Amino acid sequence: MSQTDSANPPLLELHDAHLLRDGNAVLRGLTLRIEAGQHTAIVGPNGSGKSSLVRMLHRDDYPLARDGGTPPMRLLGRTRWDVFELRRQLGIVSGDLQQRLIDENLVDGLDAVVSGFFASHVLAFHHAVTQHMRDAAMAALDRLGAAHLAQRRFATLSTGEARRVLIARALVHAPGALLLDEPTAGLDFLAQRTLLDDLRRLARAGTTLILVTHHLEEILPEIDHVILLRAGRVFAQGRKADVLTSAQLSAQYQTPIRIVAHEGYYRAELADRVS
Repeated sequence: MSQTDSANPPLLELHDAHLLRDGNAVLRGLTLRIEAGQHTAIVGPNGSGKSSLVRMLHRDDYPLARDGGTPPMRLLGRTRWDVFELRRQLGIVSGDLQQRLIDENLVDGLDAVVSGFFASHVLAFHHAVTQHMRDAAMAALDRLGAAHLAQRRFATLSTGEARRVLIARALVHAPGALLLDEPTAGLDFLAQRTLLDDLRRLARAGTTLILVTHHLEEILPEIDHVILLRAGRVFAQGRKADVLTSAQLSAQYQTPIRIVAHEGYYRAELADRVS
């Protein structure tokens, strides 16, 4: 098991990571670093590599080093993780998991959260569920204001309700960091605002947030580190105020974009092309 020499290793390090899917390169020498405790947004258009990065962190895909040598990805300084141990460090919320739970149909809200203890999307006969697990799952639901969803079938929940259950599932281990992949996708305005307020409370309480999105409006004021992706590589990274500029976004998307900042939030507008 490989470890770094640092007493406080970064939460995530990627160095010259390459990933092929169906013979096509989806990541091309991706290099980035996120420090422990550093709230971070990873931003890019469709096809930029965001979903591939999430799949790597979920251990669905494994990146390759260009020279076949040292593994290019480290989480908290380590290149190898048992998936159950990893979930105690990094909770992950993704649309793929939501669909898997919907497909099960008979899973209720509480069981969906408890399944997080087993890194599974369903509770099977061999899973030894303890009262401690159920109590922890209820506490996680209550933390998200979702205790009333415990006995509801997951497949019947609204998108906003399901997203809160998934966040509770990711938090059931009390991980130090939470990775959220497009967390407000499919939500109406009120549900979006409610969920973002919940995430702000988590950030203020000490949970590190890694937000993967293509909507600048989702980037919370607490997030001050931004990584822009383009075509499987890092296009820019650094402090939010330095990265989320009209010039940077216009170059990333190759179209004139104007960035507007207000009270810690940012939004992008297509710039007037008429001189």
